[in-house]
Amino acid sequence: MLPDGVLSFYNSPIINANPAAYKPMKLQTLHYHLIAVLVVTIWGLTFISTKMLITNGLSPQEIFLFRFSMAYVGIWFISPKRLLASTIKDELWLMAGGICGGSLYFIAENTALQITQTSNVAFLICTAPLLTILLSMLFYKDERPTKQLILGSILALLGVGLVIFNGRFILQITPVGDLLTLLAALSWAFYSLIIRKMAGRYSTIFMTRKIFFYGLLTVLPMFLLHPMTLHGEVMMRPVVWGNLLFLGLLASLICYVLWNVVLKQLGTMLSSNYIYLNPLVTMVASVLILDERITGVALAGAACIIGGVYWGQKK
Repeated sequence: MLPDGVLSFYNSPIINANPAAYKPMKLQTLHYHLIAVLVVTIWGLTFISTKMLITNGLSPQEIFLFRFSMAYVGIWFISPKRLLASTIKDELWLMAGGICGGSLYFIAENTALQITQTSNVAFLICTAPLLTILLSMLFYKDERPTKQLILGSILALLGVGLVIFNGRFILQITPVGDLLTLLAALSWAFYSLIIRKMAGRYSTIFMTRKIFFYGLLTVLPMFLLHPMTLHGEVMMRPVVWGNLLFLGLLASLICYVLWNVVLKQLGTMLSSNYIYLNPLVTMVASVLILDERITGVALAGAACIIGGVYWGQKK
């Protein structure tokens, strides 16, 4: 059982707030922005963590299976015990969320990494905020982007390009890999819209648990094509189980819950704009963990990212 303090946090208005009945004050709104930064910071470290696991022999679908399995088991300790949504239609929407924000996103992105340039994937995946803005404009007439948000998003995307390519831009188009990356970005954009649609009907914890379940369910067919070949000796390595715990409990269980809270409170457009910070965090982590070097071009890109995100969020 979790401590009372932890349980009270997950049962608090921040986690289970209904936008129709709960109007956060300015200070509380600031909290959601800080939560968004925290989540994206943690997600920025997952690239290095996943890279370490692949180096130790784990496949992308095995990594996804382990991290979402841990998250799914963990969330049952804090989730309402109801099994199904109120209607079949809502259940299908949550299944779509599990596919778009789970199995499809991770498989498309990680498969693309094996086909095309890593820099291509890192850059194209950051089109997700712009795609989210476009889809929100298409499906939700009540959520319109400001000119500041659009221009800030473009500036941040420019900064992402500078950080990733780091002054060594070489255009190498791999159609299949690049299209898979765009598919991953598009699936994340749809995931954001699905959470927005369901947010007023169910608690964040319940929605997140369903996302984990359907993500796991829909990744299983991948093992018919690529059976698991993992050995027990590999799983006993500290670098393996340590990174799996990080991905499963922190980057998946806690961060998915918090991100869904952010989507509910700030909206899909403002929330998605924080994704541009992801490559910035990865760059800093690469310097601290992998001893990589920061160039002037990368610093200029970092300034564009921070400036674009700030400009897009500033009222």
